[in-house]
Amino acid sequence: MINMAPQVAQLKKERQQIRTELEHLRELIQAKVSADIGQGDPKEMERDLARSLILVHERKLAAIEQALKEAERGQYGICERCGQPIDPERLEAVPEATLCITCKQLVEKRGHR
Repeated sequence: MINMAPQVAQLKKERQQIRTELEHLRELIQAKVSADIGQGDPKEMERDLARSLILVHERKLAAIEQALKEAERGQYGICERCGQPIDPERLEAVPEATLCITCKQLVEKRGHR
């Protein structure tokens, strides 16, 4: 059995970093809205960028939360599609991965058609 503790620890660390960044981005958006009311909204692009980053971070956070749930159930590192072990090198590179590389490629191919 492969020791997944380092990947799980990395997931927890990333989860905290993303939560902190999301909090910062949300505060930034609120601060900008308050400061720009009545000024023709010159910072709209900056807020749009922050909103986009929030969406990206929320998706990443959801993936991390799912991987941590899998770890709690003892299923971390097992492909949710085919049930085979996910390559440890893949998990090292993408700790929140829930698909082996083969299944990930198949899913992406189907999504592009």
